Amino acid sequence: MIQIDMEMKAFVSAWKHCDYISTYMARMISQTRSDSVRHSNLFSSAFNELLEVAFRTRHADGELACKVSRHGATDRIELTFTCVPEERQFYGEAVAQAAGSGARERYLNSVSGDIAPSREVVLLELAVDYGATLRVEEVDGDAIKLVVDLPLEGLQN
Repeated sequence: MIQIDMEMKAFVSAWKHCDYISTYMARMISQTRSDSVRHSNLFSSAFNELLEVAFRTRHADGELACKVSRHGATDRIELTFTCVPEERQFYGEAVAQAAGSGARERYLNSVSGDIAPSREVVLLELAVDYGATLRVEEVDGDAIKLVVDLPLEGLQN
């Protein structure tokens, strides 16, 4: 449906880029949904969280690629960005945690303050609150691709 590519150096130069990109993409893809305002708000919130994940890597090398496609009620976000091997390992483990049977409990513990918040909370939130399915793919070089399927059209209020 839509794709935005930009140099990581430009992306990480300002936190506001996360909001600008997520808002723009949400408005573009939500026009044909049954409740376009609701869909845009949900999509923008979820996508902004993902962009902030990439922003926090603070790597100025390479490119950021944001691609959104759709299949029925599900929007797919493919976010490709540069990160070091330790971060790639972290994202692989965090995505596995988000898909695991204890994801809801881990998420609730993270947000309730019972355990120290971790970087994985964003991915847990997407899985628990948005019903997202996530996977991580390695890309050539020093990049990964986070693939997030968001079934927002069927999400209950």
